[in-house]
Amino acid sequence: MKESLLDVMGHGGGAMWLIVGFSVVAVGVAVERGIAQYQFISRARALADTVVRCLGRGAVSEARSACERSKSPLADVFLVGFERLGRVKPELVASAVHRERQRVNQDLRTRLWALGTIGALSPFVGLAGTVIGIMGAMSGWEGQDEVKFSMVSGPISEALIATAAGIVVAIEAVIFFNFFSQRCNRIATEMKLLTDEFLEGLVDQPAAEVAQDKKKDGTGGDRSAA
Repeated sequence: MKESLLDVMGHGGGAMWLIVGFSVVAVGVAVERGIAQYQFISRARALADTVVRCLGRGAVSEARSACERSKSPLADVFLVGFERLGRVKPELVASAVHRERQRVNQDLRTRLWALGTIGALSPFVGLAGTVIGIMGAMSGWEGQDEVKFSMVSGPISEALIATAAGIVVAIEAVIFFNFFSQRCNRIATEMKLLTDEFLEGLVDQPAAEVAQDKKKDGTGGDRSAA
């Protein structure tokens, strides 16, 4: 007689429920990270191209407006540079921009720890479920003078389901973890290159042009007039 789904989930003293929960969390994190990183590089490149072209012809305010309209996280990095341009030394501008870039890089790795944890714990949870299942099966043979193979094979095979499920979920989580870790490394490298190119164009802006653009934006007006 075939077991129902509830019977299968009952193997291992509830370990199967925990393993299935791990699987759901792993898939949820993978979907969320996939959405967060969707078209990240293409959007960042498009923004960087627009900003660098604007800076190349001295249109600082136009470049900043492009960042303010953009949905790319790289826009936050560039805006830090625009906010400090003309107020602090160029090397401090670069330092602030790179700090913001590191923050964005950290955000890209949000919740990846959960995938790593699931990949490490799932096999052990499955093994614990198998041990509990075997212990429960053996307790049912007490008082038996003779134990046949058919009496042993069934309960043991049922108990091993938890170990198999734990390994499958661990493989799933490790694949997701490695995929998104590699993608984060690629994005981080691309952001570093785009940020360096942006800074090269930003720090070369004439002081007079920067002051004029700040005045147009209402950030560099004469306070003594008040």
